[in-house]
Amino acid sequence: MNIDRFVFAVAGGFILLSVILSQVHSIYWLFFTVFVGANLLQSSITGFCPLAVILKKVGVRSGHAFS
Repeated sequence: MNIDRFVFAVAGGFILLSVILSQVHSIYWLFFTVFVGANLLQSSITGFCPLAVILKKVGVRSGHAFS
């Protein structure tokens, strides 16, 4: 599994988790969904993703999107 797939998997998991928590616990969890979506949009424009930097330092194999 490369960095690109990790980033997409973590972002998708966070979005699903925050939507579930917004229904079960508090509507304010949707702010976390907005944060994740904004970070994905920002990384698609700039090519910088904080999670990709962390995964690269840990030694995960680089993909094409965040090289």
